[in-house]
Amino acid sequence: GGGAHACHPLLDGHPRHRGSPHPAVEGPGPHARNPPPSPAANSIAWLVWHLTRIQADHVADAFGLDQVWLTQGWEKRFGLDLPPRDHGYGHTAAQVAKVTVDSPDLLTGYYDAVHEQSLGVLREVAAKDLERIVDERWDPPVSLGVRLVSVLADDLEHVGQAAYLRGLIQSAAA
Repeated sequence: GGGAHACHPLLDGHPRHRGSPHPAVEGPGPHARNPPPSPAANSIAWLVWHLTRIQADHVADAFGLDQVWLTQGWEKRFGLDLPPRDHGYGHTAAQVAKVTVDSPDLLTGYYDAVHEQSLGVLREVAAKDLERIVDERWDPPVSLGVRLVSVLADDLEHVGQAAYLRGLIQSAAA
């Protein structure tokens, strides 16, 4: 329950992270949010979509849940020309360019829905659960604790990149 959550810095990091992508997404308009700053770079829209897709995919998989991307209709709302379960890992510049959004509410709404699902399961995690193996495809196999650290690190890295891009765009416009 809640007591287990409060004593784990790893699990405590996820609630504080809530809302972090919002400022990077909500400020710039589509002309700044969607195109990358250079042809080989990632856009703000792609960075926030990707960090949310990774969280959605990895947390759902680790806990045996369905992804809200599919169950809540986000995949249809985004309408991207990508496979339904695509989460952006290894995307080419052409694939990055396919991730565009007209409204910041689409990205922030999806992020909030994924984050709510993540928090729901994280509230129930106990210390012993962090040892559970969730992915045998790696050597050594990946435990739940390692997977959650990976998801949090990926989210924070991409939120930082998106915020940096927003700052570059704003300073160029000033």
